[in-house]
This record gives sequence, structure tokens and C-alpha cells, in this order.
Amino acid sequence: MVSGVGASVGSGSEALRPAEAPPTLLCFSHLRWDFVFQRPQHLMNRFARSAPVVVWEEPIDGEDGASPSLDIRPAAKTGGVTIITPRLPRGGSDDERNATLSKLLDGYLAGVTGRIVAWYYTPMMLPFSRHLDPACTVYDCMDELANFRFAPRELLDLERELLERADVVFTGGYSLYESKKQRHGNVHPFPSSVDRDHFAAARGSIADPADQASLAHPRLGFYGVIDERIDLDLLAAIADARPQWQLVMVGPVVKISEDELPRRANIHYLGGKSYDELPAYLAHWDVALMPFAINAATRFISPTKTPEYLAAGVPVVSTPIRDVKRHYERVAGVRIAGTAEQFIAGCEVQLALRKSGDRWLAEVDGLLSTMSWDITQARMAALIDEVIAKDEAADTRPAIGGSAAAVAHIAATRKYDYLIVGCGFAGSVLAERLANQHGARILMIDKRDHIGGNAFDEKDAAGILMHRYGPHIFHTNSDDVFAYLSNFTKWRAYEHRVLASVRNKLVPIPINRTTLNELFKLELKTDDEAAEFLASRAEHVDEIRTSEDVVINAIGRELYELFFRGYTRKQWGLDPSQLDKLVTARIPTRTNTDDRYFTDRHQAMPADGYTAMFKAILDHPNIDIALGADYRDVRNEVEAEHLIYTGPIDEYFDFRFGKLPYRSLKFEHKTLDQPQYQAVGTVNYPSEETPYTRISEYKHLTGQKSDRTSITLEYPAAEGDPYYPIPRPENQALFKRYEALADATPDVTFVGRLATYRYYNMDQIVGQALATFRRIDAARKAKLGATSASPASSSELRIVA
Repeated sequence: MVSGVGASVGSGSEALRPAEAPPTLLCFSHLRWDFVFQRPQHLMNRFARSAPVVVWEEPIDGEDGASPSLDIRPAAKTGGVTIITPRLPRGGSDDERNATLSKLLDGYLAGVTGRIVAWYYTPMMLPFSRHLDPACTVYDCMDELANFRFAPRELLDLERELLERADVVFTGGYSLYESKKQRHGNVHPFPSSVDRDHFAAARGSIADPADQASLAHPRLGFYGVIDERIDLDLLAAIADARPQWQLVMVGPVVKISEDELPRRANIHYLGGKSYDELPAYLAHWDVALMPFAINAATRFISPTKTPEYLAAGVPVVSTPIRDVKRHYERVAGVRIAGTAEQFIAGCEVQLALRKSGDRWLAEVDGLLSTMSWDITQARMAALIDEVIAKDEAADTRPAIGGSAAAVAHIAATRKYDYLIVGCGFAGSVLAERLANQHGARILMIDKRDHIGGNAFDEKDAAGILMHRYGPHIFHTNSDDVFAYLSNFTKWRAYEHRVLASVRNKLVPIPINRTTLNELFKLELKTDDEAAEFLASRAEHVDEIRTSEDVVINAIGRELYELFFRGYTRKQWGLDPSQLDKLVTARIPTRTNTDDRYFTDRHQAMPADGYTAMFKAILDHPNIDIALGADYRDVRNEVEAEHLIYTGPIDEYFDFRFGKLPYRSLKFEHKTLDQPQYQAVGTVNYPSEETPYTRISEYKHLTGQKSDRTSITLEYPAAEGDPYYPIPRPENQALFKRYEALADATPDVTFVGRLATYRYYNMDQIVGQALATFRRIDAARKAKLGATSASPASSSELRIVA
């Protein structure tokens, strides 16, 4: 880390950061600091704990003829935040005013030491500040301002410019994230968080404010800005339908006329209140309201008040705002209603819930436990530090993505629900489920410098999407697994075909009728004829114990020696007679002419590759990833309630009983100046005279068109990364000793191929991870006693605040 922007109070991270002063954070905000306490105030106050923060407000008109000036004051009740309000003479063109603002800005910055981070809440302040050269430019897009009433015409053009200039973009919710992610390469969603302790005061004994103390119950309340985003017709309909309900509206009226407000005896407009006063009002409401209109101005909002209401212990009724529906619909404390009738019915349900006691709050507290402005600020700071680190030649330590910065980020952020070791299928699927379904905060680490495990793919110099660790062909019979992964990728239909080089011929493998006809110059025409031929060559084995026994018993010694013995010896470094029967028991022999290598119901390749799919799986603000980080180096630095371990189980226990044996692979990648190398995706070479076992050509898998092609030769090896557990009885016995240790280790879940010493196909690992999540989910629900929440389906994503 370079900037020090991410240093959180009490983080203990100072030793990991240079001693130079952190840059000044210059925040350009369209919201006045003293207007409504919301996202900018929460974040800037927290950044001010470790760096100077200056909030530059919109200008106000001074006296006629007065000279331009700056009102500079410290923010009330906080240290480190300076508020600047420009005063400009009345009148003048936009160009003249921006030129004046630019001079005032430069004059102030002349007294600021060091570099700045420019943080924009509005593109409208770009015209007078675009000349700055900040260490990092942040666009914190908390609302789609162009959709608001009276939005300036030039706002969209300025936003396009700001998106081009920004180094990192934050959004105030997932809907905004989905809107912006195609327009910038470094966008991160940060939905509204909550100061739980502040609002939890409403659950205790607190005096009823004087201006609402005389109101009868039930009271249904709203606080916030009352503007074009409020459905005034809905408010009137509620008041008319339930005259005994008292509707309390707390907040300033902005951009709409007071004359537009519905006036009823049971609607009470109490005006704006300070942030400190809000818990007192909430403490005496029976239900909290979010009567937002469904219009352009609310299309992308993610209201901060949702978690604040819940933290206060007040059940909520909301219109179907997209992000509220997405994150809270399954929570008993929140009802979503699309019509006036449904809204009134939802209020009835929540009034009954409030009278039923506090059991519903257990689910709420479990959800809110993952939400904190401190964590949001720490994650934002880490992303800013990453930008600055890339730009600072004096410090070449990487940010998130390298072990040194990973430790620094861990020290700054500190608290996680889960530490997941390994960014392959098992770890990634569990991270996604836990983040999306439970709102869990997760740190993932991996020794390698990339996500995706052995399925990692990347484009080579020829532009061919190739697999660094050999070809990975996706196939499954599981509709659930295929449906789950389909949330994160589109598919390219692909059925893998393999040929074997035998007796100077290329014949289909698995052995089928075509193989037999070509190899033995036969004219077998039916399945029965092929079956009879294989039966005539089979050699009965009384007791099948080894892989050799399996094959010879099924198809005879000649085919065994042609297709299996040499390949197995190369692959495993052992003769088939020394290997468990399961090694070859799963290799089919067919009597038809089906030349597909797999016959699963679903066969396809991720359209944009596996790495793109993994990025989509892990695209969640609750998931931090530190690459190039060894678990053994950081395990004492991370505070996490639970560990999910997908690495080698013997390594976790420091090889207490000795190493579990694996076979490894070495890969030779080649790019050739020819459009195609072979007729199918993979050609096997069973003969021991050939040192490699197979050659794969990726263009068959990807469907890419090119004048060049890329291939990979695979060489089995005794040393290297662990790929294949060696299936021998003594190895299983050794694993069982480690498995017993794992079973006795609390707060650790072992999952995946290496952690369970078993070879799995990709779909099997995904299935195992999903099953593991279901067990964790069931245990969590039992612990919380949240019987009112129905389980989320695997196709519903991001149901988390």
C-alpha cells in the first residue's frame, strides 16, 4: 500500500504502510454537509480518521458586487473534515462562474501539501476541476442524478467525461452497478450500510419527541427528503383507507411545492430533523414506511433507511424498489407492496408482526451483522490504494492481488465471517453463495496469481483462449449444477471428441464400433455384432482387483495393451496391475458408433471462458480476494469466524503423518502458424514410446477462427502441483488418518478435490460446494431460529444488503 488512505482507526496497519503523509481527500459534493446526514457524511467522517478530508460544496450567491471567496469551517462533531462553501457574485455565465471556481480551488490547494484524491459525487463539478492531477479519481455514483427532477441538460455529457477520467467507480447499489459496469472497467457496488449502534438506541427506552408525543397509535412513519420520489397519491390513499393510523412524515420538502402534499388530519409533516434525533422518532413508530414512487428518479435508488429502520427494530413496508426487493424481500421484517391495497395490507401484517414480540429481530440482526460503514470505507480505501500503488514507481509492492498488499488489506479490514483458502470451483461457489445468500464478509486467498484454479484460461499471444493447466471440458448430468453456473456465463454448445493414435491410425476413444472396424478391418453393422466381437476377445478374471483385471475381463489383452497399459503407465507411473480397479472401471466401451467422449445431458463450454465465469461468480462487494498469498503465511493475521479450506489436507496439518501421494502434470504450450493442427479437440497417445499422453487443440473448444492455432502437450510427472490422488489402498488409509483429524477440527470445513483426496470432475466439485452451502445454511437457520424465511433458490442471486 502506498497512499495510507485505507488506514482504518485501530486497524494496526501502520507498520505495513510508509510513513509519508497520506493524500488529502477532496470530495466534490452536490449535497450540503448540514442538509441530511447520509452516505457522504458516513464515509468522509471515516476517511478523516486517517487522512485530511475536504468537502467542496456547491457555491452560494453572495452580495452583489462582492468578491469571490471561500467559507471554510470544520465539520461539526467530527475531526479532520473541512467544509468549503464558495461564495460567488450573483449573475455571470456558467463559463465565468466555473473559471472563478477554478481559481478559488487552485488558491486553496496551493496551501495543501502532497497529492490529492479527487472524489466526485456529481459530474457537475468537473468543469472547474478537470485540470487537477489527482493520485486517484473516484466517482461515487450514489444516485442516477440525470433521472432527478430539474437535472441539468449537460449532466450526461459530463458524466461520460467523468467515467473516462475516473480510476475507480463506486455505486450506491446493485441496480446502479448493473447500469454502470458496462461503461467502466473498475466498477464496484457498495449498497447502503448502517450505523447499527446509533439506530439500535431506538429499541431501548428513549423519550418521545414533543412534536409527535401527542399522536395516537398506531404510528406509521417515514423520514427522508420529501421530493418527486415520494408517491403522494399512495400516501393519501393510506390515510383515507385507515383514518385511525397516524402517518408521520419527517424530512424537508424539496423540489416539489408544499401545495402538492396531501393534507389529511392523520398525516403529520414534522419537517427536517438531525441525524442524532432520528432514533427518538423511530422508537415510537409501529411501522416504518418507504412509500416511493416507481419512476425514473427511483429506478436505481438503494435507500439507506431500509437497514436503519430495521436496526431500530421497526418493521418496514416498501413499494417495489428494485434494490429493496432484491435484498430484503425474503426478510420477515420487510414487506414489498406494488399497489395501494397491497401496501395497506402489508402495513396490517407488519403491525401484527410488531405486536407478536421480538423473534423476527433475530433474522434482522443476522442480516445487519454483515453491514457496517466501517467495512464499506475500508474496502473503498483498499481499492483507492490499489490505484495509487499502480501509479507509484517508488513502491512496487502490489495491492490486492499480491501477498504483501493482501496482508496489509487484511490488517486494515480485520474482521471476516469466512476465510476461504483456494479460488477454484469449490471455494468460489461457496464464496458466492455465502455472500449472496447470507451477506457474509469473505476473504479468499490463493497461492497462485489468478482465480479459477486449474480451470483458469487466458488468451495467448495468438489471441487463442487456452487453458494454462490443460483442457477443461464441461459436462454434467446435473440440471441444478448447470442452472447454477448458467447464472454466471452464457454457453457455447460443444461435444468433445477424442481420437487415439494406435497402429498408425487415429481411431475414436472410448472404443466404439467404428474403432473396432477400423482397427481390425471389420464390417460390424450392429450393436450385437460389436458386443459379440468384444465378448470373443474378453478373458475371464475370477477376482477383479486391479485396473488391469477390469479391462482384460471386459475386452481382452490385445485391446488392453493397445489402449490402456501404456497410457496408464505414463499417467500414473504405475502398471495397471498396481492400481485400484476404479481407475479404469469408469472408462466405457461402446458397441454403437457414438464418438462423443462424454454422453452427459449438458455439454458446453463457457462462452467467454472459465476465467470470465469465475469473475462473474466472485463479483460481489463482500468478497475480498488476495492472490499470491500462502495460507500458512497469513493465517495468524486474519480474524475470521470460520475457515473453508480447499487445499491439500495433509498440508493443512503440516504433513503430520507424511505426504499424500499425487501425480502431477507438465504442460508444453505451442502456437503454430497454421489454421488447424488436428481433427478433434484431443488426440491420445497410448504408446509408451511417446512421452506425452495427449495433445489438445483449443480452437475446437472455443470455436475461434484464426490463421494460427494453439496446442498443449501433456507430460505426466511425479513432482509438481498435485493433480491426481493416486488410488492405492495404502494412500486411502493415510488419507483416513487426516480425515479423522479434519473431523475433529472445529470451525473448519474441508471441501474440494485436494481437501478430500479424491478426483472430481468440475461439475462434481460444484455440486459438492452447493451441498456444503446447504448444510451451512441449514445450521445457520437453526441457530437463528429464522423459520419465517424461505430458502433461496440457486437461481436467485444477490439477495443481500
